[in-house]
Amino acid sequence: MKKINLKILAFAFMAALFTFSGCKDCEDCATPTKAPTFTTLDISAESGNFVVTVGFSEGVYKNSNQTGNLDNSSFDVAIEGGSASLDTWTVTHTAGDNTAIFNIELATASNGSEIIVIKPSSDVSIYNTTADAMSGNQALISNLVSTITITDDGSGTGTTTWTSDNIYILDGFVFVNDGQILTIEKGTIIKGKAGQGENASALIVAMGGKIMAEGTAELPIIFTAEADDLQGSVPDLDNGLWGGVIILGKAKLNTSTVPQQIEGLPTTEPRGAYGGSNDDDDSGIFKYISIRHGGTDIGEGNEINGLTLGGVGRNTVIEYIEVFANKDDGVEFFGGVPRLNNIVVAFCGDDCYDYDQGYNGYGQFWLAVQGYGRGDRIGEQDGGTDPETGTPYATPNIYNATYMGLGEAAGKRLVTFRDNAGGHYANSIMMNQAKGIDIELLTGECSYSKFESGDLTLENNMFWDVTASTIFTISAADDVDSTTAANASSAVAAYFATAGNLVADPGITIDEGFSLFNPIPSNSVGGTMANTPDAWFQTVNYKGAFDPNGANWAAGWTLFSKYMN
Repeated sequence: MKKINLKILAFAFMAALFTFSGCKDCEDCATPTKAPTFTTLDISAESGNFVVTVGFSEGVYKNSNQTGNLDNSSFDVAIEGGSASLDTWTVTHTAGDNTAIFNIELATASNGSEIIVIKPSSDVSIYNTTADAMSGNQALISNLVSTITITDDGSGTGTTTWTSDNIYILDGFVFVNDGQILTIEKGTIIKGKAGQGENASALIVAMGGKIMAEGTAELPIIFTAEADDLQGSVPDLDNGLWGGVIILGKAKLNTSTVPQQIEGLPTTEPRGAYGGSNDDDDSGIFKYISIRHGGTDIGEGNEINGLTLGGVGRNTVIEYIEVFANKDDGVEFFGGVPRLNNIVVAFCGDDCYDYDQGYNGYGQFWLAVQGYGRGDRIGEQDGGTDPETGTPYATPNIYNATYMGLGEAAGKRLVTFRDNAGGHYANSIMMNQAKGIDIELLTGECSYSKFESGDLTLENNMFWDVTASTIFTISAADDVDSTTAANASSAVAAYFATAGNLVADPGITIDEGFSLFNPIPSNSVGGTMANTPDAWFQTVNYKGAFDPNGANWAAGWTLFSKYMN
């Protein structure tokens, strides 16, 4: 629990009243009266709720006859400014005590600029032992949160808790070192300082470190730029204003050397290593997180992804994540076996979901939305880099994705499989793109080889508004003979229907100006479903990331929900 001692910022002025009898010595004077006053205000927070302790100049009572505990009727409490609103509050007090404790719950997350105001409810709601009433004009006023700047001299964050009564400013690369646990309370806001190259800011969970960041739909954890007051000081679509979040683990890669050094960090930083042999590795919990305006350039066009996962193990919990307006990729996987569900990637500058180095995790309910002229492929699915034929092969299972592209004029692809990548897409909806899904064909082992062996499958998916006449195509290298290329093209084109894929309108809408998006189907998206391969997956009777008849799981906690019509 983080506790802040705060001084009272405002008091009403009270004048002591004296009654004179015309006497010449003080023994004949009436005893002066003195009403109680506020003295102190202490605020602490835990799990998004606030505890406010108010001090008085003396013991106080609800009634003028020295009886009664102060209660909610004794005070007026308000939250002013910022983005949060007050949900409930209760007062605990014992008659005659000089402190009262307020338990405050917010209905929505704070953006750090709120103030709390506490006043007596009237001129006759709080009394002292001499029956003098506290003035209703008195007020305690304080900022609800404080700002803490986090720097890293090599010692990392330590094992600590970041609480929702503070805003945390990342000044440079901040690591959760091996053996450390960083806990982040729901409703906490973390901001990255602006800067490029060696001055970039990011949060990195190193191998052996752990992050326990568990927000809620009502109180998400928000990562954003320092300049963002969450009230419009930063335009929604601004990107590259800080770095991003990087989680590194000890799971398998398919590179010739392990560990590797993660993209986006200087090669001189030893804590940027990732990869090993433990697919059951656990880097913690990352839940109900919104990552906004990231992707700063660390040099030579090398930008940081919104969320980078390097060698992350399957016991790491990653769910309900938004990456919004990142300059580079939304989510990028470097090997490992992380399992992600309920993910939103919107308006990013490069690819939405990018995997390589033998990623073999699971994904379900993934949403990707391209708009405002931004983005390349929705899925860039690479296998190996050094060597391309390294094992384990990349064969992740991705179910119930909804991919919404940039339209015909942009000339972009839905998904590319290359560099010996495999993978399994099923029960998904992909739409509004100039080109469909292409599979690389080389003279040797390649992604088409994975298709032939059954390690690359595309089953029971729905496509709509894809301009290409053939949605599944081959991208053949120059040295592949024309007959081989033609036979491969025919094979994948024929596979489209035999694998249960279809062209049909899901009733997902994008307005003519590409500014509002509704990813929830209004038409039937049921039909034949591919069976899921593991009990981790939810069994559902619809294609795509959203149940047409269910709740909108992206509403409220994502910035993208502003753009959903």
